[in-house]
Amino acid sequence: MQSPSCPLCQPAGGLNEIWRNAQLRVIDVPDTGYPGYTRVIWNEHITEMTDLDASQRRQVMDAVWLVETVMRNELAPLKVNLAQFGNQVPHLHWHVIPRWPLDTHFPDAVWAAPRQRSPEQQLAWEGFREQQENLLPAYHAALRAALGTL
Repeated sequence: MQSPSCPLCQPAGGLNEIWRNAQLRVIDVPDTGYPGYTRVIWNEHITEMTDLDASQRRQVMDAVWLVETVMRNELAPLKVNLAQFGNQVPHLHWHVIPRWPLDTHFPDAVWAAPRQRSPEQQLAWEGFREQQENLLPAYHAALRAALGTL
């Protein structure tokens, strides 16, 4: 069942879709602060992992872990953050966020206040971000190939 008021149930909720099957979809989150930020979304409108049966929970987590694995192989982040909240959008989805020492919030959470950076640090981040953005087509292709095995 879908919810008409839920942004992840709407067609735009699949904007930047990388891959989809009958149960879930994987999308690119266009956040210039975190190139490669990816979201795994359960297609049916549910709010909690325990709303799924054991097999469905395994499907979601297998997809999340596969996204993390491909992200590490293709983008080589220093750290990967995984998060599942649903406080603002109560539709089951996981955030898979690559993290680098140069990103605006590192080592804090991406939702924390950004750290102050010198002009040199900002310039270094912009160059690094551009390099990472150039890797995104290969990352997305590798994700499609890997997720196709689920």
